[in-house]
Amino acid sequence: MKEYMVGKGYELDLQRVSNEAKAFARSVYLSKDGKSAWIFDVDETLLSNLPYYAQHGFGLEVFDSTKFGEWVEMGIAPAIESSLELYEEVLSLGFKVILLTGRSERHRSITVENLFQAGFREWDKLLLRLFYELENFPSIADVDMKVKELVKWRWSSEDHEKTAMVYKSEKRSELTEQGYQILGNSGDQWSDLLGSSMSIRSFKLPNPMYYIP
Repeated sequence: MKEYMVGKGYELDLQRVSNEAKAFARSVYLSKDGKSAWIFDVDETLLSNLPYYAQHGFGLEVFDSTKFGEWVEMGIAPAIESSLELYEEVLSLGFKVILLTGRSERHRSITVENLFQAGFREWDKLLLRLFYELENFPSIADVDMKVKELVKWRWSSEDHEKTAMVYKSEKRSELTEQGYQILGNSGDQWSDLLGSSMSIRSFKLPNPMYYIP
């Protein structure tokens, strides 16, 4: 695993996927309504968490969400250079870029900061999983005055517990309902790409370190 991830193999495979995606992006017709979209996942698609996983067995250790959350909050994940090339290409061609990630809404600010520092500075939408911490919720005495917030919190908690495939399928369905035509989709997990409201063409980046259903 280590030999592949830090050697030439991983980088070469990433570049191959990027090259194929760029060729497809150049070949398709974009609608005049400005709603032709390309979806990107974030982790292991635009941003690399390889510095974190290099310290944790390249995925062989049991995943620790607390430790990974601390890494995310550092906001120092580097860009995957071949994906940055693709991102810049699809923007120049006129695609609307949609970032669809399994990260929590509570990590929005640091994710935006990290993306900017890595060179990803423009997108139409950044979609994260909605989630509200209990400590941020009004006290029981205030619940009768904030029924909408209660409903929203319950719904958001359910959203956070969905599998990646269900969550991302639902978000793509919402995008198509908003008029977007999803032409391309790039992700490192099959759950980024499969399900309902799929793109015309999907591009799977290599990631042998972990699997997300």
